[in-house]
This record gives sequence, C-alpha cells and structure tokens, in this order.
Amino acid sequence: MYTPVTPAQKITHSLVVALLILGAAAVLVPIVFMITASAMPAGDILAMPYRWIPRGFHTENFIRAIRGNDDSFIFLRNLLNSFIVASVVTLTTVLLSSVTGYGLAKFRFRGRQLVFLMIMATMMIPFEAIMIPLYLVATQLHIQNSYVGLTLPFLVNAFGVFLMRQYLLTYPQEYLDASRIDGAGEIWIFRAVVLPNCIPVIATLSVITFRTQWDTLLWPLLIAQSEKMKTVPLYIVKFAAEKYTDEGAMMAVALLASLPIVILFLTMSKYFIGGAAVYSSRKG
Repeated sequence: MYTPVTPAQKITHSLVVALLILGAAAVLVPIVFMITASAMPAGDILAMPYRWIPRGFHTENFIRAIRGNDDSFIFLRNLLNSFIVASVVTLTTVLLSSVTGYGLAKFRFRGRQLVFLMIMATMMIPFEAIMIPLYLVATQLHIQNSYVGLTLPFLVNAFGVFLMRQYLLTYPQEYLDASRIDGAGEIWIFRAVVLPNCIPVIATLSVITFRTQWDTLLWPLLIAQSEKMKTVPLYIVKFAAEKYTDEGAMMAVALLASLPIVILFLTMSKYFIGGAAVYSSRKG
C-alpha cells in the first residue's frame, strides 16, 4: 500500500541530504586542494581567488618532492621504510589478534574474562605515557635505528584483539563442532575454517593498522636517528621545515605519501560492504 510522504518527512529528508553534502564537501575539499595544488607552481597556489583547475601539470613539484631539497632522493628510502614497517606490523597484528581473539571467543577457560579485561585496559594507557620507558628499553637492547626497533612495540595491539573477538563471537559454533567431530585438529580448524570466513574483519583490521602505522610520527622520531632509517612522516616534517621548500612541492609530497593508503583502501573496500552484510545477518 502506498503511504503518502508528509511535508515533515520531506523537510527531514532534505535536511539529511544537505548535511550529508556538507559533510562530503568538508572531507573532499582539502583532498581536491591537495591534488590540484600539487600540479601548480607556488605562485598559482597563493593567488586569490584560488584556481581549482590548474593551467597545466607542473611536474617539477613531484621531481623536487622525490629528489628532496638536498638532491639525495632519500624520499624513496623513507617510503620503503614506511612500507616495510607498516606491512610487518599489519601482518603480525592480524595474525596474533586473530589467534588471541579466537581463543577468547571460542574457548572456555578459567579467567577468560579477566584476561580480556586486562587486554582492554591497555587501551586506556596513552602511548605518550609509555614512550620514554619503551625508548629506554630499546636503547638497552641496542635496537634503535633499526627495523626491529621501529616495529617491536607495535606487533600486536588491544584493538585488534577486541575487533577479532567481537567478530568471532558471532561465528557459528556448529561449524567448529562439526569439524571436531570429523577429526580435525584445532590448528587446522583455525587455519582452514575460521580464517577464510574472517576476511572482512581481517581486511578492516589490516587497513586500520597499516594506516595507523604509516602515519606514526613520535616513535620513529625517537628511534630512527639516521636519515636512511626514517619514515615518510619524518621526511614530510623535515621537507616542510626546510628553507627552500615551496607549497607545490609540499602538496606533491603529501599526495605521494597518501597514495599507498588510498590504494589499500580501494583494494579492500569490497570486503567492508560484504562483511557488514554478513555481520548484520548473523546478529539478526
């Protein structure tokens, strides 16, 4: 039966659409500015009113961003460092969080809730509060200025455990019981039954972890002393603070540093939608 739309509903719908458009604009305008400014010379960027369509593609910005103000091309090494560190941390976080979350969600043992609460309690401690003690430990272990020092404190995190546990709580217990009846071992069940059905949450955790580690500034600032071991955020800070850097080259650096995250998100986005549908169906 057709239900007529009331004037109040039309007004509400229009307000919601307007708010969504404003929200999208607030997110997209800085991104569009970064993309267009990276293709302009510094004089065009500072001109008023701002030209949203560049008159041409100023490749010198990207050449200077990669070359650096000292012509060392250290940006490529810093980019590789960020990729290695973020990839290693993402891989270990997904693996260890999956194992821990599976154990807390599907195994009954004394003190299970206490263990989970203790893991969650670590989320209440800001990294700044433990940063200096971690650095002192790193210096005692002589792992500063190395990939081990850059990755070791972040190999697993409480949020990953929480995310995997909450997802696996909705996983049907009948599948696990049927596998055990068939004689499958726990390791095989986890590897062949549980993990393939956790792709949506694994994709989500991977994107969040990779982006967080890619953007990390404070810890690399402490642990990486040499230019060859620094990461992209440190390169951006240094590049922006140097005397001869112009706005176009700064936007080019920001754009190049953002591309890996954008590519990763677009690659994994299809799993988010599918995972949301599966999770909703389970909860229903």
